[in-house]
Amino acid sequence: METIMLSATPFDRRAALGLGGIGLLGAMTLAARPSTAAARYEVSFTPAQWRARLGDERFRILREASTEYPFTSPLLKEHRKGTFVCAGCALPLFSSTTKFDSGTGWPSFYAALPNAVLYDRDLSLGMLRTEEHCRRCGGHLGHVFDDGPRPTGKRHCINGLSLRFRPA
Repeated sequence: METIMLSATPFDRRAALGLGGIGLLGAMTLAARPSTAAARYEVSFTPAQWRARLGDERFRILREASTEYPFTSPLLKEHRKGTFVCAGCALPLFSSTTKFDSGTGWPSFYAALPNAVLYDRDLSLGMLRTEEHCRRCGGHLGHVFDDGPRPTGKRHCINGLSLRFRPA
């Protein structure tokens, strides 16, 4: 085993590579989730104002990119005609005509409304996913996957607490 001397302190190559790997992993984690707080949105509040407007659970999801427990959203059983809007800013996001039962435990849609959502690369959980945000306030909605039904083949897997339903 080769020993590298740094400041008269023995340091083996495996330890150096391990520390370098940990540093790289940390940098990748920080880069994986771009901060939406730095972006400018049409609707913007301080974290304290958002928490007051949304309450703790919705704040965790919309502003801190958390996830609600599966099968807990009352919107899973919402089958009326209408529009699902952002719980943060009321921007219309999904039509009820695109909602389907994915069996995943979260409200799912095969298409978002035009000019409603933005997408970010998400490397959290050690995998590449596409995170979905409200275009107007930057609120975290959920993720979109390529395993949905026709006609789009997309599955917008959305936290129910990030939405409110407006019947037609």
